[in-house]
Amino acid sequence: MILDCAVIGGGPAGLNASLVLGRARKKTVLFDDNKPRNAVTSEAHGFITRDGINPQELKRIAQEELANYPDVKIERQRVFRVSKEHELFRIETENGELFKAKKLILATGFKEVLPDIDRLEAFYGSSLFSCPFCDGWELRDQPLAVIAEIPGAFHMAKVASNWTDDLVFCTNGKQILSEDEKKILEMNGIGVNEKKIQTLIGKNGALEGIEFEDGEILSRTGGFVASQWVQPSAIGSLLGCKLNERGGIEADRFQRTNVTGVFACGDTLMGGPSQLIIAAAEGSMAGIGVNGELLEERFLTVS
Repeated sequence: MILDCAVIGGGPAGLNASLVLGRARKKTVLFDDNKPRNAVTSEAHGFITRDGINPQELKRIAQEELANYPDVKIERQRVFRVSKEHELFRIETENGELFKAKKLILATGFKEVLPDIDRLEAFYGSSLFSCPFCDGWELRDQPLAVIAEIPGAFHMAKVASNWTDDLVFCTNGKQILSEDEKKILEMNGIGVNEKKIQTLIGKNGALEGIEFEDGEILSRTGGFVASQWVQPSAIGSLLGCKLNERGGIEADRFQRTNVTGVFACGDTLMGGPSQLIIAAAEGSMAGIGVNGELLEERFLTVS
């Protein structure tokens, strides 16, 4: 059987794309290896009607809803390789299965590379987070830190200041701030510490402080970490998809890439805030875009 669409990635983007396609009666397979980036997160925020839900529970509900549509099937396995031959996409899985589809949606998200700091992972997802909009409310009015080693994190410090008046920007020994940026932060009551971090202090996921190499301990109860974003899969680049300056796949408003028949949505675009509701919306647009192309191909214009 030739599928109308193969969706790679079982997060909110892929799930919502599959929902739209299922409701449009398009034969769809959603590939999900169940290795979400937010596996360490116990609550998801900013998603209307689902604020505070466990991400895995949100996924369970979505998969349950997809079961109502007979044209959608979920394959719980990783896609190993994708190639294009004779206008069809050839999808090979890690289990050796082969699928063919007319269209392809990439919703593989991105992978976070955290700073190499002792005990960081012990607090990540509990009291240290990646997105101020997602978790700032829960940390409001506490002494917080922004830990960042990458250029551009200056903006994260400004955003994080929405939720606290006691904020320190820690660069872990890296010189990533210009003198003007330091002055702007300090003028707005945000401290700057450029010392190298020795370790993080706390227990049971609750941060208590940041210890620097010189022995100084900065008392903090939470904060935000700027990570590097990388593609978790080379499928898009191997197919020839154009990437943006951050390494994300470029797509138009209907999530079409520069490669005919390939769509991309959600965090794999690396185009802005990483929120579940935005990814789900882009998944919906990808599903609509795929359906539109399939319709145009069905109703060929007579010339």
